[in-house]
Amino acid sequence: MDGNAEDRLTLEAADALEVMREGELEIVGRLVDASNLNLYCTITRPCPEAASEPDVVINCVYKPIRGERPLDDFPDGTLAYREAAAYVVSEALGWSIVPPTILRDGPLGRGMVQLWIDVDPERDVIELIRAGHPGLRRVALFDAIVNNADRKGGHLLPTPDGHIFGVDHGVTFSPDPKLRTILWGWRGQPLDEAELAMLDDLRGQLAGELGTRLHALLAPDEVRATERRVARLRSRGRFPQPDPDRPAIPWPPF
Repeated sequence: MDGNAEDRLTLEAADALEVMREGELEIVGRLVDASNLNLYCTITRPCPEAASEPDVVINCVYKPIRGERPLDDFPDGTLAYREAAAYVVSEALGWSIVPPTILRDGPLGRGMVQLWIDVDPERDVIELIRAGHPGLRRVALFDAIVNNADRKGGHLLPTPDGHIFGVDHGVTFSPDPKLRTILWGWRGQPLDEAELAMLDDLRGQLAGELGTRLHALLAPDEVRATERRVARLRSRGRFPQPDPDRPAIPWPPF
């Protein structure tokens, strides 16, 4: 995606976040393929400019904390916070990998609310992976940074403008190595100059405002582990390799 497209995406994200925070959330239906409670919703906010203008309505995914399935290796009631933290890191990178995401109250209590993304049905994720799409390279590096334990094909959303979003980041930021992904196509490859510069910038942000924002969402050891992962990626200058002592690919992979 070119720079102008990224600028438009940033403006749209800012507008969406405002509506997501202020609008009225209404449940439309349940997304039944998810292991946790995922709800398809609308958020409606009256037009602030004039009462005669139509309401602003957007679609979103709402994951209430009370609907999270307990996991053995992640503390209960933290998945929504990890989703929000993934968005914070995505925005710090400037790559817009994660759709606009917030924490807010809803009909079933506090939870994660994320902008709904309409995918391009003509774009085949498997073919994009085989072709080494540069957007997926960014997702692969993002996943290494946030320690994503569940990067499946179904969590990759290609859009008509050529951008690729990543969703479902509830099992991220563990202090223990857990990277599991279908995006191993760049394993061991050198990071390019732009990626190395990005890691340098991210280290600086983690020492400042980004670190403060993450501490509000994650445990202190999880933030420290994120700092160590970024430093390790920068010092090694390469994409990580799969760990031979644990599963490298999530199941099912799609």
